[in-house]
Amino acid sequence: MSVDDLADLYNDPIGTATLAAGEIAAITGLPKHDIAIVMGSGWIDACTALGIPSHEFDAHVIAGFVPPSVVGHSGKIRSYQLEGDTGPLNLLVFLGRTHLYEGKGLEPVVHPVRTAVKAGCSVVILTNASGGINSAFQVGQPVLIRDHISLTATSPLIGADFVDLTDLYNKRIREIVKHEDPSLQEGVYVHWRGPAYETPAEIQMMRTIGADLVGMSTVPEAIAAHALGAKVLGISLVTNAAAGITGEKLNHKEVIEAGKASAGRMGELLKAVIPKLL
Repeated sequence: MSVDDLADLYNDPIGTATLAAGEIAAITGLPKHDIAIVMGSGWIDACTALGIPSHEFDAHVIAGFVPPSVVGHSGKIRSYQLEGDTGPLNLLVFLGRTHLYEGKGLEPVVHPVRTAVKAGCSVVILTNASGGINSAFQVGQPVLIRDHISLTATSPLIGADFVDLTDLYNKRIREIVKHEDPSLQEGVYVHWRGPAYETPAEIQMMRTIGADLVGMSTVPEAIAAHALGAKVLGISLVTNAAAGITGEKLNHKEVIEAGKASAGRMGELLKAVIPKLL
């Protein structure tokens, strides 16, 4: 993406998302996609359960997208044609994301989900790797996001855009997923800017204010997608115990490895629930 392209994204984010959606439609030959998934750190292998995509291409060739800069995020976009409970559905999958800590600003972070909504997606599934604050959560366990706490003091919304976030992580969709897998638990996710991991004292603060999970993504995307009318499902994979919980040090390689180890379960869960979400 050139400097001029990035300026266009900031000057007209919704217009750029609309343009990007049109480019995806031209590449895939599909005028509309129905559901989008953003694959977080370590989640890419979960795509195997979805079958063979009809199309795969580099995200950065699409208007407004920037190349990935984080290990575990491939920077590809895939399109799948699946059979849903109410008929065929088109699935748009982003293999990775841009994070706030990358220093590119907030618009590149939320551009993929805005593009997905403009491409027709009425449901956006946001996955991530997280640190477990709640000591009842185990490494490798998926947790549905029930609510969040933002500790970044940032929002993708600008101006007098007063959006109700009471049901940001859609309750009906969470119930569908829990019906498929009754063992799933729910939790409150904290958005931490990063890239430094939290200190033990910061984790204690988060626990005190009601947090169960902590990570460096998802919240801006959830707000941006919800503000455009999409229903949001958030799924965190606990890839490590948060700082100070066990006394062990944290590193990104272990996060990726824990995600890969649970990829099969995650993929089967997504394959089972996606057809039921529309």
